[in-house]
Amino acid sequence: MTTDFLTATLLGIVEGLTEFLPVSSTGHLILASELLGYDAEQWSMFNVVIQLGAILAVVVLYWRTFWAVAVGLLQKNPVSWRFLRNLVIAFIPAAVIGLALHKQIDAMLGSPMTVAVALVVGGVAILVIERLIREAHIVGIAEIPIVRVIGIGFIQCISMIPGVSRSGATIMGALALGVERRTAAEFSFFLAIPTMLGATTLELFKNREALMSGGIDWVEIGVGFIVAFIVAVLVIKWFVGIVSKHGFAPFAWYRIIAGSAAIVWLLIR
Repeated sequence: MTTDFLTATLLGIVEGLTEFLPVSSTGHLILASELLGYDAEQWSMFNVVIQLGAILAVVVLYWRTFWAVAVGLLQKNPVSWRFLRNLVIAFIPAAVIGLALHKQIDAMLGSPMTVAVALVVGGVAILVIERLIREAHIVGIAEIPIVRVIGIGFIQCISMIPGVSRSGATIMGALALGVERRTAAEFSFFLAIPTMLGATTLELFKNREALMSGGIDWVEIGVGFIVAFIVAVLVIKWFVGIVSKHGFAPFAWYRIIAGSAAIVWLLIR
């Protein structure tokens, strides 16, 4: 296996492991590039596109849910329409703000220290929210009221800061707004689909000249995509079980330890 194929495999593993955990997949990919000496700019589009592999894992694992919603939409089932409505409404803030601030977001992607600090701050935030949240009473994505869906959508936008974690922001925002743990986690999974599709489309558009000139190595992307998919399938099953039994504190402590170690390493290297 060539060095680039090995890099693609390692980054695919990192993506699959971290996309749906509240630990920031983008942040881990940035730190992995820095730690292992990869050219972060060279792999920037790769890191975004292989997220689709992780997204495919959600589609495969929850295909019955998507099928039931699709059938319900055709039958004008109100639960299915509320499910779709909530996903669309929660996605809109990220779409609007992401397009408006994409240059500033790209600038932050080049800062490993931003990632390290955000990991620590996010970990502390998770511990605080876990301790302060009241007993959740909203069960089922279709049952989340519109006002709270809008709030979750805006909270998700905080994850545009690398290291914050899209899934972490979405899940903790949902918990703070009264959504129970499993529903919050699954809403994060489903919301990742339009959000990551949008991010990938924007990244491909920005790199359209490289695409047209054949400057993209699709074999490497394919390797990363497949690896991310396989790992994400395993992680999603494990994650739902862990959250249901132990909550999110283990991930918070991981963030604090990993972020603190990264800060020390970035300062002394």
